[in-house]
Amino acid sequence: MTRAIDYGGLMHRAMQGLISDVLQRVAENGLPGEHHFFITFDTREEGVEIADWLRERYPAEMTIVIQHWYENLIVEDDRFEVTLNFGNSPERLIVPFDAMRTFVDPSVEFGLRFETQESEDEEDDGAEGVIEEAQEVDIPKEGGEVVSLDKWRK
Repeated sequence: MTRAIDYGGLMHRAMQGLISDVLQRVAENGLPGEHHFFITFDTREEGVEIADWLRERYPAEMTIVIQHWYENLIVEDDRFEVTLNFGNSPERLIVPFDAMRTFVDPSVEFGLRFETQESEDEEDDGAEGVIEEAQEVDIPKEGGEVVSLDKWRK
């Protein structure tokens, strides 16, 4: 079997590391200036811990905002934890970095989209190959939706 360099996996881990570093700085020093984050994650991913009522309301994906009111932001190697306010009800969330789908800081027009795609080849051990990709996303100045750069790739 020919081994190849897993650039997609390396990029994915590097972008998770970038987000981990940013969140660690915020945990230590607070949010600077107008920075704030929209983080979308898969609520079904192993290791995600959210209140049952939130899981019922967001059975597949959830987007949180880290901006004005957040407490106890803790960043670990594989996840972050934060307490957020949902309608005057503080709730603790634990989100593994592998569960993240998008990370956006609209104050500086920065965003990443993490996508999972099936590879064309299957591994010899019988497991299906999965390519994890981290992609920069285009953040419109006047709101709008996050756009994947895939549509411009050949």
